[in-house]
Amino acid sequence: MPEIDDKTAAEAFRRLVAHLQMRKDAQNVDLMGLAGFCRNCLADWVSESSDGALDRQAARHAVYGMPYDAWKAEQPEATPEQLARMDASLALNAQLRAEP
Repeated sequence: MPEIDDKTAAEAFRRLVAHLQMRKDAQNVDLMGLAGFCRNCLADWVSESSDGALDRQAARHAVYGMPYDAWKAEQPEATPEQLARMDASLALNAQLRAEP
C-alpha cells in the first residue's frame, strides 16, 4: 500500500465511519458477505489500535454512533442466504490470510 499520511488516513476513516452510520440499511451480515468485514470488525480494529484507550464497547459506540445494543435492536433478523454468504466470505478471509 502506498504511504498515506496520518492526517489523510484519519479523515478517510472518519468519512467511512460517517458513511456507515448514515447507511443503517447496509446490514453487517451483508457487509461481511460481500467484503469480509463489518462495523464490528472496524470497531475491533479501533479498539485493538487504541492501546487500551477504548474497550470494545466504546469502540463500537464510536463506530455505530450509538450504543451497539440500540443499533442491533433496529436491525432485521439475518436470512439463511445472508448467513451463508457471510460464512463463505469468512472462509475466504481465512484462506487469504493463510496464503504466503
